[in-house]
Amino acid sequence: MQGSEPSLDRDDLVDDPLEQFRLWFASARSAVPAAEKMALATASADGRPSVRMVLMKQADESGIVFFSHYASRKGRELAENPRAALLLYWEPLGRQVRIEGVVSPVADAESDAYFAARPLGARLSALASPQSRPVESREWLERRVAELETEGEPLRPEWWGGFRLVPDVWEFWQHRDNRLHDRFRYRRDGDAWAIERLGP
Repeated sequence: MQGSEPSLDRDDLVDDPLEQFRLWFASARSAVPAAEKMALATASADGRPSVRMVLMKQADESGIVFFSHYASRKGRELAENPRAALLLYWEPLGRQVRIEGVVSPVADAESDAYFAARPLGARLSALASPQSRPVESREWLERRVAELETEGEPLRPEWWGGFRLVPDVWEFWQHRDNRLHDRFRYRRDGDAWAIERLGP
């Protein structure tokens, strides 16, 4: 194909998918509001899937970290079936990154540190909300927050904290005209990563 549209070839990719992700994420942060938004897909033990948006808080050699209620639907599903998939989509760049792997809770000290660094309103909301469970009204939630405000400095509850996904598959997707997109997958091959082009 001819033209100036963005493309993605094998020679454009570095051997380490985390480094490739960091390159793309740096570009996304300058072009996309809240580039750390990602869809998280989980499934129950019987295979019933669900998906929602979360925020990526860390991406390094140890994995991809996000935070939530352990008793939420996502938390319950990850306890039953600790595999998940992530999707980051940066429409202005015509790029998406898919990541799959095993998920486990982060250490309590890491969750404590992140919770303490959150804005006060976010900490109170985390404490007030029984995430994914029915509540009687918006007013009930607001009363809970008001009550908690009178109780002093909010500390992290044991049912809230971080999750870390350790990738075993990465996929980098670049939009091309006529839907003949460029797709490359990194998959674990022993201690290295095998890279293969996929059909769009």
